[in-house]
Amino acid sequence: RIMDCKARLYKKNAHYLTAGCLLALTAQAYGVDDSASQAIRQSFTAQPGACAPALMATELQVPGLLHELYARQAFTPLWQEPSRRAALLHELEQLADDGLDPSEYRLDNLRAPLPKDLQQRACADLLISHSYLQALQHLAHGRVAQEPIEPFWRAPDSLSPTPRPSVLSLARQGLDDLPAAFATARPVLRQYRELRRVYAERRRQPLAEWTSIPGGRLLRPDMHDARVPLLAARLTEEGYIDERPASDHYDATLVAAVEHFQTRHGLQADAVIGPDSLTALNTSAAARLEQLRVNLERWRWLAGDIEAETLLVDIAGGQLSYYRDHQLLWQGRAQVGRPARQTPQLKSLVSRLTLNPTWTVPPTILREDKLPQIRRDLGYLQRQQLRVLDRDGTPLDPAKVDWQKPGAIILRQDAGPNNPLGQLVIRFANPFSVYLHDTPSQHLFGKSPRAFSSGCVRIEGIVELLDTLLPAADCAEIARLLASGKTTEFPMRERLPIVLAYWTATVDADGELILRNDLYARDRKLLAALQRNTY
Repeated sequence: RIMDCKARLYKKNAHYLTAGCLLALTAQAYGVDDSASQAIRQSFTAQPGACAPALMATELQVPGLLHELYARQAFTPLWQEPSRRAALLHELEQLADDGLDPSEYRLDNLRAPLPKDLQQRACADLLISHSYLQALQHLAHGRVAQEPIEPFWRAPDSLSPTPRPSVLSLARQGLDDLPAAFATARPVLRQYRELRRVYAERRRQPLAEWTSIPGGRLLRPDMHDARVPLLAARLTEEGYIDERPASDHYDATLVAAVEHFQTRHGLQADAVIGPDSLTALNTSAAARLEQLRVNLERWRWLAGDIEAETLLVDIAGGQLSYYRDHQLLWQGRAQVGRPARQTPQLKSLVSRLTLNPTWTVPPTILREDKLPQIRRDLGYLQRQQLRVLDRDGTPLDPAKVDWQKPGAIILRQDAGPNNPLGQLVIRFANPFSVYLHDTPSQHLFGKSPRAFSSGCVRIEGIVELLDTLLPAADCAEIARLLASGKTTEFPMRERLPIVLAYWTATVDADGELILRNDLYARDRKLLAALQRNTY
């Protein structure tokens, strides 16, 4: 037993000796002496205010991300080599194409020669590393915190099984290959790459000044109106039509150009110039560029949530997309919550389908929509085929309910062709009582934007989606159950990630930029946060 203890002690001492040698070799590899490492070490411990005001004591705290990076490198200076500083400078400058401000990462510290004073030299190295870590954090997870600006709910069990690399692991990787570290930190999603490409192209161009079009009566095809020459000028400036002689006639050429403009701005392509089209036409080129910045940030927020297989609801775009292996397999139009009852942003897991669903009126709709109608006319219940139940599901006589103070009643509509949920509901855990569902209001899918619901998401062709989503045997069984007319819960064999999120700019499958009006008025708040300095 004594010999075993001695053997273990020898192995332990050998381990520390080996580690010490490795740390020494690391320092030699960086071409620095112990005094340089000691100056950096003391900046964290003995003199935590030595680098103020450039670096506050909180940024040098132990433990902390900056301390951990240096501790794993034996506290050797990391930016002594001019070639490494030049490589980092290049990567930071490229962040302008991501809608981030390179000046935030103190590029002057990389352009200036390192100080000769040992402590100042240590502080310069630490400051460069701080900017490096900050840049990787912003690129991988977002420049500003998501929750205070646009709350996003995540189901506890919906975290991605393959989380993105930590900022520390990215930073350590980058010491050997800076381009690879930044490429890994940057979201690899096609939507992000394409939006970044368009933003990079546009930010390098001079900002155009659009002709403003005043409000007035609805402008319809074939009308004569004094604003038509202004409309023609506006569309000419952005390349929708060639320059033409001034005329007040809203003719076929102009109609085609307006319809193209409306399609590219997520509007009803009917050539009617109303408030929504005027808003889009009068939004400046500078504001559109900032709109791209805002949406790049939203993709950075969600890069870790969108998995290889995902149901993705684009709230502002009124669209549902199904991806498998990151490839788009199905896409359909969606109706989302109107501005007064917004569809929430969330990530969850689809757990089951409800076939031939009944509809239990949600509390908000009961309070704000149904009760006022019932109080005016009790016959509303019968016309809407609504049954009145107590909290235990026992039927109540509507005539005996005090509709001024109805208490804990439930309104329920049986399955059928007039049921607001149609034939199918896709369910997933969330605290908002929202879900995807079919609808008898099919005509509304032809509108754009499609903000008509009370928060849930209505999907066009939702039953056909199942043919892509589920095995053939499941689809056959579902078809049989739907034909029966009976309400049935159908569990998913494997739970499917679903994300509901909000973007006002996107690049479609054909590579064309779609810029939408800000349905829920969120862009301005996010842009203000992005424009604030953090140093």
